Amino acid sequence: MTETPEGDVDPRNRLNELTGREWVYALRSVISTAYPTSGPESYAHDLRRKHPSPKPPQLLAELVRFFTRRDGRVLDPFAGVGGTLIACSLEGRQAVGVDLEPQYGTIYQAVCERLGLAPQPYLIGDARRLTSIPEVQAKPFDLILTDPPYAAMQARAKTGERKKRGQGAATPFTHSPDDLGNLAYNAFLDALHDIVAEALTLLKPRGHLVLFTKDLQPTAEHHNMLHADIVAKLRQLPALEYRGYRIWHDQSMNLYPFGYPFAFVANQHHQFILIFRYLPA
Repeated sequence: MTETPEGDVDPRNRLNELTGREWVYALRSVISTAYPTSGPESYAHDLRRKHPSPKPPQLLAELVRFFTRRDGRVLDPFAGVGGTLIACSLEGRQAVGVDLEPQYGTIYQAVCERLGLAPQPYLIGDARRLTSIPEVQAKPFDLILTDPPYAAMQARAKTGERKKRGQGAATPFTHSPDDLGNLAYNAFLDALHDIVAEALTLLKPRGHLVLFTKDLQPTAEHHNMLHADIVAKLRQLPALEYRGYRIWHDQSMNLYPFGYPFAFVANQHHQFILIFRYLPA
């Protein structure tokens, strides 16, 4: 029997456990959110905000629901304060997170304790050496869901309106020379390419890579559309197929009068969620 879009889960669906109606809703190209930053629905945002760019577990849970089934396995090579791991706990998935910075792992443990969640494996290590980590090699993953640094965006001191408001200090993820967030633009792209190439060996065939990124402000030398340059760089991997993007609009961010009253400088309150599929020969 052919399932209607509004009906039950189609028995041919091997990707997720969504009904037709839920699947169609998940195809919207823009996700606009205003998640709480205080109270129980903030998922301990007051702890997670110690990371320069924490992602809301509710948003990550939506992605986890679409790209995995219950008990699926998810890898996050740039785990930060564990947003992906929290989302997987909420959705009944298994997850493994890897990050360079021990402080973020400690915060993740504190968040789990606050929320009453059993911690998922969180490993302190370098994403460049994923396949040397035994816990990562244990079993193939259905999904790689991650939010890598956006080149050296966070490591640079702020200018203009942010600086005038006393918010001009750089907020690097770490001070480690191994941190991709401390690399120049092109060096970052090369390092991300190599990390993804290794990570794909841990992904099941037909599994997905879902990656967050944000563009930098353009300069006279380069457009700085980081999302486009990441897609171009990762498309060099022969088994990786680019499937498109979704845009996350974060309504909780403040507006600033950048460029006023002389020039246009956009407030970038959106990020790109880049979606790839692994199709080895």
